[in-house]
Amino acid sequence: MITNKKLFLKETLKALLKLIIAGILIGVLKEYDAIIAGILVLKIIHNVYKEIIQPKTNKNWLLLVGMLLTGFGGIVGETWGVANGYWEYHEVTRELPLWLPFAWMLAFHYLYKLERNLIPLLKEKTQKNKIFLAILLALILPAFGEVITIYLGVWTYYWPYQLFGVPLYAFICLVFVHMLVYTLLHFICKKYKIEDVVFN
Repeated sequence: MITNKKLFLKETLKALLKLIIAGILIGVLKEYDAIIAGILVLKIIHNVYKEIIQPKTNKNWLLLVGMLLTGFGGIVGETWGVANGYWEYHEVTRELPLWLPFAWMLAFHYLYKLERNLIPLLKEKTQKNKIFLAILLALILPAFGEVITIYLGVWTYYWPYQLFGVPLYAFICLVFVHMLVYTLLHFICKKYKIEDVVFN
């Protein structure tokens, strides 16, 4: 299934390290949500510059669309979850920390970039294998990041059936948001004949 297992493992471990650093950063600075928001906005600006503004050709507008869709979908879900008492953020003066939409936006970029690096390493780059990889990554990695922040006291879930503080419903919601955005971007690529290793 994988052509270069060493490279596949290297990319995955690199992605895990980034996730651990981000989780610890949010956990340590949890009461300073404006500072976290500022750091995340700078990272978004860096990503947009690198992938859209800087290149002379092949500007990756899909990246920006995906980040905006995920940010919007994420904040709608967060508002619904907190308003209904399904989870709660700690040590901030507002119900929703300022950094939330930016974290959702970067979650899209993080998963997209990882998939873009891993798909070429698949032996068979079929739609089925790409979907399986996307679901697997969306199921495991965001939840792993959540475990770090939950244990550092950033928030608490009140839904039942939890694994390391992350409930089954959260796993389902994370995959749903990710795959919904991916489906929309797949149809955009199809309609406008845009070549993209992840969405074609």
